[in-house]
Amino acid sequence: MSSREKMLARIRTALAAGPAPLPPLPDWSAPVHPPLPVNDLAVTFAESFRRVGGEFFYCETLLQLGAELRAWLTERLPAGQQFYVWEPAMQALLTAADIPFQATETDFRAQAAGGLTSCEALVARTGSVVVAPATASGRRLSIYPDQHLVLARPSQVVAEIGDALRVMQSRYGAALPSMLSLTTGPSRTADIEKTLVLGAHGPRRLTLFLLEDDA
Repeated sequence: MSSREKMLARIRTALAAGPAPLPPLPDWSAPVHPPLPVNDLAVTFAESFRRVGGEFFYCETLLQLGAELRAWLTERLPAGQQFYVWEPAMQALLTAADIPFQATETDFRAQAAGGLTSCEALVARTGSVVVAPATASGRRLSIYPDQHLVLARPSQVVAEIGDALRVMQSRYGAALPSMLSLTTGPSRTADIEKTLVLGAHGPRRLTLFLLEDDA
């Protein structure tokens, strides 16, 4: 038997045996990661948030929030630049704490060094902040300023991204916001040499103030 005939014989034998059995289907409902400790979700979020480059402040009271925010603005806000807050509830908090802010869009493009927004949820697993344009902050205040500040509550922390999406579905139903952003750390990019640049496509710094729910 020639080499060609031997090869064809092997092919015929393989084809006669039928296809190899398929591997079992994976269980798509099984969790990818081990479960997080439910009682420590806020702590887990803080650790994850810092790990991806976020700056985290925990505040037990409104007085402490005012002190931390005032110190942050004194240290980080460039001279001649503005700090923008467009959501009425947060404007009331800052007014009570005697912290100056810009409540309108005056000179926003030229002077928006910082912006304070709320958020929809916080994801403990990834340290992500979920924001949507459903509030008075809109789309721009979490993206355009060089420094994005977020005010959130421990009750907003969920374990996984899927949990955050379920929160959104429950909150808005069929009327979901036109955009949903999962912000994980400051904006960053890198070139082919892996030189990391912060703030190339969005805020260079992401800071979160976690205020106790009963404050």
